[in-house]
Amino acid sequence: MMRTIEVFLVILIITAAFIISSFFAVLPQPRQVSPLNLRRLALTTLQTLDGDYDLSGTAFKSPSDPAWGNLQIALSACLPPNIVYNLTVYEVLSGGTQLYLPLQSISNAESLGVSSDASSYLVASSNVTFNVTPEKIGEHGGGGALYILNCSDANGWWITGYTAQSLAQDLYNMLSPYFSKTVMIQNTAQLGQILGNTSIQGETVQNAVIINTFGESVPIPQVYTQGYALQNEGYNSSVAYPYTRYCYTLGNKTRYYNWTWASIVGYPLYYVSNTVVFANENNTYGIYGMRKVYRGGINAFLRGLDGQPFVYNDAPITQSSNNPVYLLPQVVYYCNYYGIYPSPSQTSTRALSTSILNGYNLTLGLDMFSRFDSNYIPGAVYRHVFRGSTNVTGSLLALGLTRSPDIRLTALGILSYYSPRLYRSEYTANGTSRLVVLQLGLVGGV
Repeated sequence: MMRTIEVFLVILIITAAFIISSFFAVLPQPRQVSPLNLRRLALTTLQTLDGDYDLSGTAFKSPSDPAWGNLQIALSACLPPNIVYNLTVYEVLSGGTQLYLPLQSISNAESLGVSSDASSYLVASSNVTFNVTPEKIGEHGGGGALYILNCSDANGWWITGYTAQSLAQDLYNMLSPYFSKTVMIQNTAQLGQILGNTSIQGETVQNAVIINTFGESVPIPQVYTQGYALQNEGYNSSVAYPYTRYCYTLGNKTRYYNWTWASIVGYPLYYVSNTVVFANENNTYGIYGMRKVYRGGINAFLRGLDGQPFVYNDAPITQSSNNPVYLLPQVVYYCNYYGIYPSPSQTSTRALSTSILNGYNLTLGLDMFSRFDSNYIPGAVYRHVFRGSTNVTGSLLALGLTRSPDIRLTALGILSYYSPRLYRSEYTANGTSRLVVLQLGLVGGV
């Protein structure tokens, strides 16, 4: 019985203590528990008002212009009814001790209360021109030439809907500002020149970037074909596909000159093309001027890149995915930096095997896409580095994607790999910029 009375007294004491403490406790107001972020609201409102450059335009009008009344109506419509505001436009000055000069202000209250916050937004007049000057690739490390294959005497494959020449022109427009010299290789004879270390326009052949716009086909100079001067470097009659030897030579040259060779789509080096030499031959799909190299082409290229002896090998080293692959976050960053926006999802049917990394002393200089299989890479820049060395001796950009090609991905791969900086011009003339400050306060309610 005594135990029951003791328990009852304990419960009574605890309950009384709880009631008394609750009576004297001061709970915070709802706005203190979950406050409204006035600074973020102010910035979002300024961005909304300038969605069609209305805020920028109004900021440069005279105080008596009716546009200010329209701006105030729009500002009031953007904000909740319990928000008070003050929007002030300042002239941005230069060359003196005073940085800002207030020009115009609009408000819906005499006071913003004891608690407020603000955001600022810089606008420019419509006659201001912004310039961006790109850093030139190679200007601090030698080289810096860009070669784009535009050969009139070759045909492409796996570039359905395009010609190699149209792709070449688009790539020229996108990438030429980033290189010290951009050279369009107009025919296979000119391609033979740079393979022999002879410049076309006085450029340095070493450390160049070469973009093959012909898809799964690659142009071949006549001198590398059967019966001509460099036949032994381009033709080997003892193997199933004799022009596999030419792909080996391309790999050798890429290593020797430290080139970055870019394949824009599909299975790299699957055909060779010269519309004069192979005028009566086709790739079995009705495209004349071509000879099939088959899967041995890329294998031979990689052996040449690694300095291994030429051995014919047509083992498959690609895989196809039924699911899309996606640009990796670091590549998406460069989409925004360089203003190049291909689709973030792609279809990959020619992804290269990771086995080539150890097999040919390759490292990933840039991985572009998510993997659909841990053993296959949809698109990347592979750098050749001999074991025990830190020097890069040739690179390969391979985009194992499904036709039709999107050359924005090629441009993005090159720029993401080399990462040239962009120098944006600044404008300092008086009267060309205004600072808009929106200060918000909260009134009413709890």
